[in-house]
Amino acid sequence: MAESSVQLTGVTKRFGDLVAVDNIDLDISDGEFFSLLGPSGCGKTTTLRMIAGFEYPTSGSIKIHGREVGLEPPDVRPVNTVFQSYALFPHMDVRENVGFGLLMKRVESSEIARRVERALDMVQLGKRAEALPEQLSGGQQQRVALARALVNEPEVLLLDEPLGALDLKLRQAMQIELKELQERVGITFIYVTHDQEEALTMSDRLGVMHDGSLLQIGTPEDIYEHPRSRFVADFIGEINLLDGRVGSDGSVVLNGGYVMPLDHSITAGSSVNVALRPEQLHLVLVDDVDLIPPNASRLDGTVGRRVYFGESYYYEVSSDAGALDVRQENRPGLTLFDPGQRVTVHWDPSAAAILEE
Repeated sequence: MAESSVQLTGVTKRFGDLVAVDNIDLDISDGEFFSLLGPSGCGKTTTLRMIAGFEYPTSGSIKIHGREVGLEPPDVRPVNTVFQSYALFPHMDVRENVGFGLLMKRVESSEIARRVERALDMVQLGKRAEALPEQLSGGQQQRVALARALVNEPEVLLLDEPLGALDLKLRQAMQIELKELQERVGITFIYVTHDQEEALTMSDRLGVMHDGSLLQIGTPEDIYEHPRSRFVADFIGEINLLDGRVGSDGSVVLNGGYVMPLDHSITAGSSVNVALRPEQLHLVLVDDVDLIPPNASRLDGTVGRRVYFGESYYYEVSSDAGALDVRQENRPGLTLFDPGQRVTVHWDPSAAAILEE
């Protein structure tokens, strides 16, 4: 196990009667890219602000590399924060913007020059050191903001939706750049976002927050493929949720009477949701059931709509157990199905997540 970089133990933050963060525990490893993901108002930014020192916890402990910092002011904590707003000085060039904080701390000029040059190399802006902010693209300005934070050589870099002001194509390009930068620098990044793609693309691990609580922590693959609650399943990507009940033999009985023999430990009689990703489902005509693997789970239904997305086709299928969205990768020889056709939807039983209501 890597050494802990940031530890939160029993951290709660109240604003009057409002509980913004509710008794969360979190252990982030040294050099990890960790994301806090959730909708607006879930407590993720408040959590980041407590790590930064802009807010103090009502109760609980915050440690950075083993040192308690929960009540320390921001300027003595070994962290720096990058916000969505670049806040660059328009009259200063890139080099001056990056070195301004060190100048205010009265760091020697030779040391400022060394650290600024290193920070600009990290973000690959050494050749634009004399440019003014107005001469830079949005992505370049964001990299200047990153360099300004990194020049202070923090142990932990906190990022509060830093790509939110960029257009979609640039944001996607910056996701890759940001992850590559973190790997080059080697320090801990804690990233706050409501964008699922950002969190899944860049994170080593992520935590999903809702109503002030951390619902699940894991790798992007764990969170996406094995959600532990209906909220996580529904918030991350696209999902089909079928209602069912656990039978006395441990199988799951869906609406319409279909029985799914699954391996789980949920009490008999419990109401559950069966969660299935659209890309985990496959289609054949009802007369072609011999094409289905012998151990697959299956439901019969009727195609309602087919939508072309270039790299894939989406189908809406109605069944007695509920409506299903199915995504089929567009590849040579792919069989297409028309609205009104009777089909069998099938999937590997291990692909289904069983969620207690």
